[in-house]
Amino acid sequence: MAEAARTMARKGVKRLPVVDAEGKLTGIVSRSDLLKVYLRDDEDIAQEVRDEIIARLFPNRRPTIEVHVDEGVVTLSGPLTDTAMVPLVARLVRAVEGVVNVELRLTAPTAKPRAPKPPVVGPQF
Repeated sequence: MAEAARTMARKGVKRLPVVDAEGKLTGIVSRSDLLKVYLRDDEDIAQEVRDEIIARLFPNRRPTIEVHVDEGVVTLSGPLTDTAMVPLVARLVRAVEGVVNVELRLTAPTAKPRAPKPPVVGPQF
């Protein structure tokens, strides 16, 4: 999609033909088609990220990841138990239509401090 937008801007055209691998015409894409993706409401994007990505990746746990969207920029914040999931989460969020950028503020959960052991009283052998 980004390549189509760049081509349209470079060539100064409002529509591009869409062809299959053999060069057969399968459709037409217009500038308005491309813009619709970026004109999604921020709350719609946030809800899709919550429902389609966060809820599916963490189905049996209440996710602690907060999703905030401002002008298409998605910010994910909060503790994430498995930090190896960060690249996957980022990639999936970037693929959501209307997402312009992704900011990750995900952290490993903080360990609860242990209570100090009581002093041992009495003979020690």
